[in-house]
Amino acid sequence: MRGRVMIILPRFCFRATELAMADIWFYHLTSLPLERALPTLLSKTLEREKRAVVMTGNEQRIDAINTLLWTYDPASWLPHGSKSDGDPEMQPVWLTTDDENPNGAQFLFLTDRAMSDKVADYERVIMLFDDRDHDAVAEARTRWKDWKDAGHKLSYWQQSPQGAWEKKAES
Repeated sequence: MRGRVMIILPRFCFRATELAMADIWFYHLTSLPLERALPTLLSKTLEREKRAVVMTGNEQRIDAINTLLWTYDPASWLPHGSKSDGDPEMQPVWLTTDDENPNGAQFLFLTDRAMSDKVADYERVIMLFDDRDHDAVAEARTRWKDWKDAGHKLSYWQQSPQGAWEKKAES
């Protein structure tokens, strides 16, 4: 090859999961409890034609959320299931204590200080934490720092006294 310079560049290979970053939204429950906030947020998720995993700390909480999603509104209900129902691929909302996504959800809801090592696998992660639980608030601050350092896009939402959500910060 006379008169030409050939430059050979090393090949860089990245797996899609290494580059994936989730939008992580912190929802600080200051006026209404989880039982009032979660059904509304899940309804909005389904309106956007997205699927959700709701991860919680224990089986008793799954039972309580299961009952809540059937009864929170006398005129409505949210379609959902859990391990006891089976058929996760048929469930638009999946309730679990495990770090799993058996229904192919795009959104992950973390309640009761549940922790996932797979946040990057989701389009959006919604972490709900109660202002009355000081340990949960401290843990949310730690997770904000850790997830920010990992490169995720973060938003912090706080309830107004009337229960409306106000974005207070983003990173």
